[in-house]
Amino acid sequence: MTTTPFQTAPSLPDYQPPANVYASVVRHGSIAYVSGHIAKTPAEVSFTGKAGADISLDDARRSAELATLNALASLSHALDGLQQLDRIVKLTVFVASAPGFNEQPKVADAASALLQTMFGEKGTAARSAIGVAELPRNASVEVEMIVALRES
Repeated sequence: MTTTPFQTAPSLPDYQPPANVYASVVRHGSIAYVSGHIAKTPAEVSFTGKAGADISLDDARRSAELATLNALASLSHALDGLQQLDRIVKLTVFVASAPGFNEQPKVADAASALLQTMFGEKGTAARSAIGVAELPRNASVEVEMIVALRES
């Protein structure tokens, strides 16, 4: 497993509301479904293009980290903090990939390592790393999660 470059858990960015017609987080009982998030600031998409052609593996990994932080910011906004988080159940990482690029698991490792840094064992999730032809706004990575919440 790849280790994270973070010495301490990073802080969450500001919540960014959805740009289209969907909910960034839907809570159903003790499960929260976090919609796909990309690596963006309010002003722009931070990493664009296909891994293996337009951006390096390292930049794709940074994109996965920022997309994960944006997803957590949405979750924190929806729950008024992350205190209800019991564990990350499932992490899906979509990587816009050039033909022949097959290192999607290494890109997804950056997101997994970040979650483990932030939440310890509760951040270790089942995971899929999927190569795709295109992502919204020419983003290089999109991350979605399923999160178990503590019973209220």
